[in-house]
Amino acid sequence: MVSFEDRKREKNQIRKKLNYRKAAFYCLLLTFLILVSVDLIIKHLLSPVGPSDKTGQVQITIPSNTTSANIAKALSENRLIKSSFVFLLYTRLKGLDGSLKAGDYLLKFNQSTPEIINQLVAGKETCHKLTIPEGYNIKQIADLLSKEKITDQEDFYSQINSGTFDYDFLADYLNVQNKLEGYLYPDTYYFTKGISAHTVIDLMLQRFAEKMQSLNYGRRAQEEGFTLHQALTIASMVEKEAKSAKERPIIAGVIKNRLRGNMPLQVDATIQFALGRQEPKIYYKDLKIDSPYNTYRNAGLPPGPIASPGEASLMAAVSPVKTDYLYYVAKPDGTHAFAKTLQEHIANMNKYQH
Repeated sequence: MVSFEDRKREKNQIRKKLNYRKAAFYCLLLTFLILVSVDLIIKHLLSPVGPSDKTGQVQITIPSNTTSANIAKALSENRLIKSSFVFLLYTRLKGLDGSLKAGDYLLKFNQSTPEIINQLVAGKETCHKLTIPEGYNIKQIADLLSKEKITDQEDFYSQINSGTFDYDFLADYLNVQNKLEGYLYPDTYYFTKGISAHTVIDLMLQRFAEKMQSLNYGRRAQEEGFTLHQALTIASMVEKEAKSAKERPIIAGVIKNRLRGNMPLQVDATIQFALGRQEPKIYYKDLKIDSPYNTYRNAGLPPGPIASPGEASLMAAVSPVKTDYLYYVAKPDGTHAFAKTLQEHIANMNKYQH
């Protein structure tokens, strides 16, 4: 006969077994949920920073003998990956942390972390580093790109004249020689092998757009009474005329004074642009060239920029020195002598150019 105590003991044992099974089930469920959550988090952190339709890209230089931790840091700082830790974890687990190759890369925001790692491991997409000097015009840029075997000149000019580029600052300005003149920002670029002329131009326009935004250039130009295109045109003349950094705002001030006084600008650099070649000296016969860019014969600004100005010239155009100067003449050392009157200017010409 089973006693009451035995039955009670048996029930407690059954209850303990059920509780144990429940606990085991919940532990397994919790473990499963944790593993699924971790998997989802890792997949999220490995996914692209930008959506698949985001076409932005960043130029990255991986130095020789750098660590995978430094590479992860550089990628994270440029917002190309979501997590440095996950990048390092992935490369360690895959045994790739020692296989990342040095070089110059063009990486996109819509690449996943594994895609970026594979690109760095393969090393196939290393880039050609090229600096576009400040003051280069489109012809000089085309020559440089052709010389460095980055783009074909014919394709480049075709895209300059007929390519479609979606930027608010671009418009069909009258009488411009090249509609993108001045808008291809001078800087250091990294071009992948086989890159199209359209992509090359778009990269330069993208850099220009970034610079305009960071400088708040449209507003600055407006405060000086100019459109962005007009300010860019002035900046391009300053870039070509000024050899000394401290003279840039002064030359910009002279240009603004002459515009206010309805005086022809008489900027020699516009004559060289109209001639289509760089001349060490401008002759009186050159001043007769029939061109809308001839600022000796035509009042006001030329139709558009004559070169790609750098940041210093851009800023000089929208923050000119307030001065009474109306003239300047080049000295033998490349600097200028400034004058307030025609008589002073003639005296400076006789002193420095005869």
